[in-house]
Amino acid sequence: MSALAIEDVTSRDSGRIRLALEAMATRFELVIDGPDPVRLRAAGEEALDEILRLDRQLSFYRSTSDVTWINVFAADDAVRVEPGLFALLQRCQALSAATGGAFDVTVAPLMRAWRFVADSGAVPDEAALTAARQSVGYVHMRLDPDTSTIAFAKRGMAIDLGAAGKGYAVDQAMHILRAHGVTRALLHGRTSSVHTLGASPDGRRWQIGWKPPGGGPRTFGLRDSALSVSAVHGKAFVADGRTYGHVMDPRTGLATASAQAAAVTGPGSLECDALSTALSILGPEWLPTLREAFPGYDGEVV
Repeated sequence: MSALAIEDVTSRDSGRIRLALEAMATRFELVIDGPDPVRLRAAGEEALDEILRLDRQLSFYRSTSDVTWINVFAADDAVRVEPGLFALLQRCQALSAATGGAFDVTVAPLMRAWRFVADSGAVPDEAALTAARQSVGYVHMRLDPDTSTIAFAKRGMAIDLGAAGKGYAVDQAMHILRAHGVTRALLHGRTSSVHTLGASPDGRRWQIGWKPPGGGPRTFGLRDSALSVSAVHGKAFVADGRTYGHVMDPRTGLATASAQAAAVTGPGSLECDALSTALSILGPEWLPTLREAFPGYDGEVV
């Protein structure tokens, strides 16, 4: 039995296990269907254990996390990281290049300047914004595959995996479920991330509802696929009659004005997280490029 704060919310339905966990500043809920409840529960707890482990490793806010260690020392010297984290950073850098920098994990200085780090947000003065802009850019994140190290080419740089870490954790949890032979499951992280394994109990696609701001309800049918939503209203403030959201355009340093929300579906949760962030910044004009550059992925913008 896991020692983690995994909540057993198992229903009375035969063959169905429900587990929940608070991690990564969100609530994860896992539903697994199958004929062996004991095996399913063990697999589900191991999957959620992995999410908690990754929260401890990837958190921007934990003083003991690997990400904090990188942010403190990588401007002075190359920092060696374990293989899984190094591979994640490589994937993030590749996604940054593919989105023209609209998705960029080095956005942390901008989030600080706009006071979205452990705060409710505020418009920065021009000096603070200029300094933050100069410290952002995935091309200045130097990754050395020979030594599994990361270094920052500019002082003041910092990475924040908030737009990718949750998706990566969900992918890893689903990998564990598959390794245990689970063939039917749904894992979601509150209102922004969903990943499904197999078909729903009735044999059809899992039906996932979404009500975007200012728009009518949508329904996505998922089977062995993921959905991620990036929305400005998730964290926002009003100043001088204008609403500023927490989705920053790393290229300009400004809050995005291209979309209120964007949703992306596809095989991987990490990619869906990154691409929904990019799509909310680049707007609907980028949809044809997304579909061409990322086969199997599609998006919607409101």
